[in-house]
Amino acid sequence: MIPMVDLKAQYRQIKVEVEQGLQQVLEEAHFILGPNVQAFEQEAAEYLGAKHAISCASGTDALHLALAAAGIKAGDEVITSPFTFIATAEAICYLGAKPVFVDIDPHTFNIDIEQIEPAITANTRAILPVHLFGQPVNMEPLLAIAQKHRLKVIEDCAQSFGAEIGGRRTGTFGDAGCFSFFPSKNLGCFGDGGMITTQSDEMAGKLRVLRNHGSKQRYHHSVIGYNSRLDEMQAVILRAKLKRITAYNEGRRAAAHIYTRQLSGVPGITPPREDGRGTHVYHQYTLLTDNRDTIMQALGDAQISCAIYYPIPLHRQEVFAQQYRDVPLPVSESVAERCLSLPIYPELESEQIHTIVDVIKTHAPG
Repeated sequence: MIPMVDLKAQYRQIKVEVEQGLQQVLEEAHFILGPNVQAFEQEAAEYLGAKHAISCASGTDALHLALAAAGIKAGDEVITSPFTFIATAEAICYLGAKPVFVDIDPHTFNIDIEQIEPAITANTRAILPVHLFGQPVNMEPLLAIAQKHRLKVIEDCAQSFGAEIGGRRTGTFGDAGCFSFFPSKNLGCFGDGGMITTQSDEMAGKLRVLRNHGSKQRYHHSVIGYNSRLDEMQAVILRAKLKRITAYNEGRRAAAHIYTRQLSGVPGITPPREDGRGTHVYHQYTLLTDNRDTIMQALGDAQISCAIYYPIPLHRQEVFAQQYRDVPLPVSESVAERCLSLPIYPELESEQIHTIVDVIKTHAPG
């Protein structure tokens, strides 16, 4: 069996360090906003090149808190991608704002920069680009549009921890960067966890208050806040993995490049393309094929995992379908019908990749 991600193999490499750290937390009995959380925030900020890193309970909460701290409110519009996990749009809706979906680039699967400016209205307050599958969005022209129209930029970095553009890591370009530490992520904990990065002292202050019941001082509450805090035990795990994140990402890239070399030129298969502007960290290795159902069946028969990220674009989801029924986003819809994600993780061996590719070649169109 070849899984989509082998968390057990990763755990075996850090088992001693993690278990010692967890034991110390249990003995000290300081579980919320303790020393490991503080240390992780400092270490993550340093790694990413951010002035501030504020941890929270999940990637969804990171988006929600960042948008709230940026002043997004009911009636506002936020431009984003329809080809992503629903949390991106959920966070906008939590505040009573409206997601405005624009189509994606057919090669990178990221938001199509050229379609952003035509979607701006008098109600637009922010752009929320998603660095999908670990591929950085082309941020320079996006930031230029945001500056021109005085819009906030909140980066969805849930799948791009460590990805770079010109030596600068995602999460440091906009007003805030939002990360998820869901277990399968490049940097994942053993439960839910999230983080927001920002270069702004003011936004960092707001975020720390919002995540902790609107409180700067215990039992003193200045605003209505939320209960969204990373716990000490997850911070122990994240600190151990953060030390190894560069190697993890290099391992993913190495596996992805083997896939691409082997799949290039296979009829009916379009491997993912790096746009050359940044460093793709391959949270997912997602190709396009016109023979998806047949290939998925063959991989399953060979006990090889695969998945579809994402089978239904957000504007066609039941919760949004009526509101966006007249919004045509043909590239997103086409990609959703043809995309297929293969196993990708640092411990994936070249022999396993060759096995996967052989199955795909046998069942590719033509």
